[in-house]
This record gives sequence, C-alpha cells and structure tokens, in this order.
Amino acid sequence: MKHTSTLLGMALWAMLGQNYAVAQKAAIEQQIQREEAISHFRFLASDELKGRDPARPEMDIAAKYIAEQFQRYGAKPLEEAPGYFQAVPFRYSAPPRSGEITLAGKSISHGEDMLVLDGPDIAGSYDFIILGYGLESDYAGKDVSGKMVVVRVGQPNRLSPSDLFAAGREKLALAKSKGAAGVIEMYNVPTTPWSLLVNYLNKPQLTLDLDPAGGEAIPYMWVKDLTGELIQEISARPSKVDAVVIGKQNRKIIGKNVLAYIEGSDPTLKSEYVMLSAHYDHLGVGTPNAEGDSIYNGARDNAVGTVAVINAAKFFAQHPPKRSILLCAWTAEEKGLLGSAYFANNPLVPLNKVVYNLNIDNAGYNDTSIVTVIGLGRTSADPLIEAAVSEFGIRAIADPAPEQGLYDRSDNVNFARKGIPAPTFSLGFTAFDDKIARHYHQVSDEVGNFDLDYAMLYWKSYLLSAQKIANEPTPPRWKEGDKYEEAAKALYGLE
Repeated sequence: MKHTSTLLGMALWAMLGQNYAVAQKAAIEQQIQREEAISHFRFLASDELKGRDPARPEMDIAAKYIAEQFQRYGAKPLEEAPGYFQAVPFRYSAPPRSGEITLAGKSISHGEDMLVLDGPDIAGSYDFIILGYGLESDYAGKDVSGKMVVVRVGQPNRLSPSDLFAAGREKLALAKSKGAAGVIEMYNVPTTPWSLLVNYLNKPQLTLDLDPAGGEAIPYMWVKDLTGELIQEISARPSKVDAVVIGKQNRKIIGKNVLAYIEGSDPTLKSEYVMLSAHYDHLGVGTPNAEGDSIYNGARDNAVGTVAVINAAKFFAQHPPKRSILLCAWTAEEKGLLGSAYFANNPLVPLNKVVYNLNIDNAGYNDTSIVTVIGLGRTSADPLIEAAVSEFGIRAIADPAPEQGLYDRSDNVNFARKGIPAPTFSLGFTAFDDKIARHYHQVSDEVGNFDLDYAMLYWKSYLLSAQKIANEPTPPRWKEGDKYEEAAKALYGLE
C-alpha cells in the first residue's frame, strides 16, 4: 500500500509539473502580442534612428524608448541608475589628416604601417623605452617620464580583437599615470590581418574613457611588426622617436546602458539575479549603396535582441519568477563590447548575485527551425534551454562555427570572464554562409526582410528559457573543466 501511494504521489507531482509547464507557455503566448512586439522591432530598426550609432544623437532616442518601455511595463530602475540609465563615459577619436613617426631610421606613415588611435596632435623628438607588454610589473624600477613607451600589443592569453582593444586602453591609462609621453604598440598578431585593421580602425573610433575627469589622452599608436624584427632593431639601435601627427580629433561623449529589474517571488532566491541582456547599438550611417541606402538599420543585429529584453520586462513584471530578473540593454557593443565592459567593471548589483546571463546577439539566420546558442554544452542550464525552445516546436543547437570565435565576440564574454555562466541566445544558423553574409553588417538588415513568424517564436522561446532558469532551485554552473570555471569558483566562493 505504501509503495502504491508513493507511485501515486510521484505521478501527481509529474502531472502538476507538466501542467505548470503548459501554464508557463500559455502565459507567454497570451502576454507577448504580435502587433505590439513587432512595433517595437520596427521602431528600433527604423531609418529615423540612423543606425543607432553610439556617437550620434539618435542613440539617446533609442535609449529613452527602451527606458520608457521598461517603466510602462512595470520594471523598476536600479537605485544607482536613475531614469533607468547607467552613464558610460566614452572618448570619440577620429583619425588625423596625417601622421608619421621615425623608428630605427625607418619612416612609418599613418594608414600604411601605422595607425594613430588616440591622443592630440604632436610634433617632436622623444626618448623611448621598451617595456614588454606594458603591464604594471614591466614598469618596476623604470623611469618613463616624458618617454614614448614601446610595448607588444595585447597581453599573454589576451589576443582576440576585443582583448587587444581592452588591453590597449588599460596600458594607455597606466602609461599616462606613470608620466609617459605616449604608447606605441607593436602589432604582431597573425590571426587578424593588418589590412583588415587599417580598414576598420582608420576611421572614427569610440572607446571607454578611463579617465573621464582627466585631460587629454597621451598619443597612442599601433605599428605593424608582424615578424617582430622592428622591435628587435630599435632595441639594438636605441635612439629617439621622431613623431608628427596633424589633425587628430578627440572629444568626450556620455553613453547610456539601459537597466531595470523585476524582483523575484521567492523570499530567498529573489536575492539572486538572472541577467537578460542585448546590445541596442549598431553601425550608424555609411556610404550610400547602389540603391542610395546608407543606413545600417540592424534589425537582426541587434534590434531583435533588444525587443526580446523589452518583452521580458512586460512578461516578468506580470509573472515574476523565483529569482529576480536584471534587464540590460548595452550600448557600444559594435565598438568593442564597451557598455557591457563598463557595467562588468562598475556593476550596479553585486556580480556574485548574478547567477546567469542569457545574452542575445545576432548576425542573422538561415534556419527557422532552430535557435543557435553560443555556449550550449558549457553550463548546467543547457537542458532547461533545450526544453524551453522545444515547447515552441524548435530546437536548440550549439555553435556550428567555432572558427568564428563568436563566444568571445559579444557582451556575454565580459561576464564569463568574471565567472558568470553566460551563453548567447542567437537566431538559428547552421553555418556562417552566404545567407548570413547577405545582411550581416549590411544596410539590407531590415525588418522588411525578416521572417516575423520566426521572430515571435524566437522571442517567446527566449522568455521561457529565462523563466525556467530563474525558477530552477539550483543555480546554473559551468561544466567541469570549462576555462571560466576557476573564475566562477572565485566569484561565488565555490570549492
């Protein structure tokens, strides 16, 4: 009899669990209305926002729109983000009209074998000092006052494009604090061709302002040295660096991360957060194409993700899960993951209370029967995501193009480095093929050529995935042996 009652109890719990899952899906279906969600989508990817360039004034309109939706739906502002905004200090830097330095008797010109990335106009002759990677330890016992500091680009184990930019900003601030006249990084990373860098960097750039209250940055340059021969030559022939830079443009800009939260329903678990995030910036305005279109609307990249976070505000404000929900719309992802990096280093909630980050970023899709989760297979939350999307008749697959290094190219990586399990929930793609390339970072990335039935499935499956994770009794963890597992142990105080 006891055995029978146990079986009946198990069957009852299974039935209740199944009914609850059906109710969760039904609540999402009822709450997320097609016309409303797509109206958000059309506005954020509209021509009027001029491609959501963080350096343009239209970006403030996008930020205000997102904040108004958070408020309208009942998500609350964080105490330290009044009006739903976290101010992010940027430096805008446009290339000089001309720039030239002489090293070891060789004349090196901007736009050819050199890129002037920051700093004012200069004209002079400077002593230089070679300091490894330019880390704090490299300065020990060295006097760099008034000297050009010559270092290797990046840092050991930090050689992805975003790492190079982040490390460079850190080195520049450190060198300035030591009284250096400027920083020259010798570029020798074979994985990113120099010609690609020239095309990308020889135009206006936005970077985090690491010294927002300070004055002008010191000169900062990259010099092509793929074989390492040039740094050996100048080491063997110590002399001066002659430098002339004319027409450099620099100014400060304040960007905005848009943030909100929804308090969880469980008295204990509500102290933990599931972070739902997407970047809302894109590429702005470029040169007109053959049809005269110059606006990078960024529907796939990443208005669709921003709408998912707006939808989350609406749904979870009415259906709060056990854990609290942290809603984050990041600025300046396209400029080097800047908004999320600023929050990760200046968090407005304790990072050890953020148990998971379900990020969204996209290039496009070529299969509407799936979602592609960059990082699937790396955390204990995988079965929850797979179950959630299957309820909407689609499948979750892992990254099919690991050679693209996508995990380390979006905002999630800034939190993974801190130890937070952080995959990216992307539109379905099976390869980085011509169908993806057709719209990726092109002016053709518009709502008009987006499958809106698929958009609805994508948004709803994202919400159900987040809900399952936020209700799970045990917080998600990295799988054993993952490269971010040690960071997680330190963050969460795990053994």
